[in-house]
Amino acid sequence: MTPEIEKAADVLLAAERSATPCPPVRDLLGEGGAVSAYSVQRLNIARKLVGDRRVVGRKIGLTSPAVQRQLGVGQPDFGTLLSDMAVADGGTVGHRRLLQPKVEAEVALVLGADLPHVEPTVADVLRAVDFALPALEIVDSRIADWDITFADTVADNASSGLFVLGGAPVPLTAVDLRSVRMTLLSDGTKVSEGSGADCLGGPLNAAVWLAATLARLGDPLRAGDIVLTGALGPMAVAQPGQTFEARISGLGSVRVAFAADDADETAQG
Repeated sequence: MTPEIEKAADVLLAAERSATPCPPVRDLLGEGGAVSAYSVQRLNIARKLVGDRRVVGRKIGLTSPAVQRQLGVGQPDFGTLLSDMAVADGGTVGHRRLLQPKVEAEVALVLGADLPHVEPTVADVLRAVDFALPALEIVDSRIADWDITFADTVADNASSGLFVLGGAPVPLTAVDLRSVRMTLLSDGTKVSEGSGADCLGGPLNAAVWLAATLARLGDPLRAGDIVLTGALGPMAVAQPGQTFEARISGLGSVRVAFAADDADETAQG
């Protein structure tokens, strides 16, 4: 562990705990790039695994070719989902819980078997997935004004915040994830739309990429893991007092609210 990695991790963790966005950390990482950024991510995840907090899965980011071009990369990234990042369907997110939240609609996969293969196939993923759910990912950045490069977002746990899962499991035999249509509503007004094909050509493709990447790193996906496969359309900025609902054909809907002020905070799941 280098001093630069520890410093970047310290800066990001302090920003989260103080609810004060920090400057980008890319200059601290220097030429280490993605390798150093993932080291920062792992260090801060390890620091957070205290008490009852546990790892419950992974998220895939940068599944849109347009966003990849914007950040100058040719592949997605991944982050870690922790148990206290889950919000109940229909729940309310506290006014001060996040710094700069945005909402995106995704397909979540829940595994019923391990995926240890270094070169997994779509068939391997299909066999391993227990069921799919509609999901909302509430992304967040500890870095001021979302001024991020690939290294910044990777170090910052792939800009993870919270996530919301729908409550009606759907087996993959009942839905073609590539052809699902998504509509994201804010207070009843459409703010985003897309399809399964907008996520790396299909959510299963994203899951194959993640399974292969984690297996090569010696930390494969395991039975019970939740996988957020990536956005099906553009993200929307979340403001206090707003309510978001994602409707995904074949999977159903999922909903979350953002408290208007401190007095509005309710159970967060």
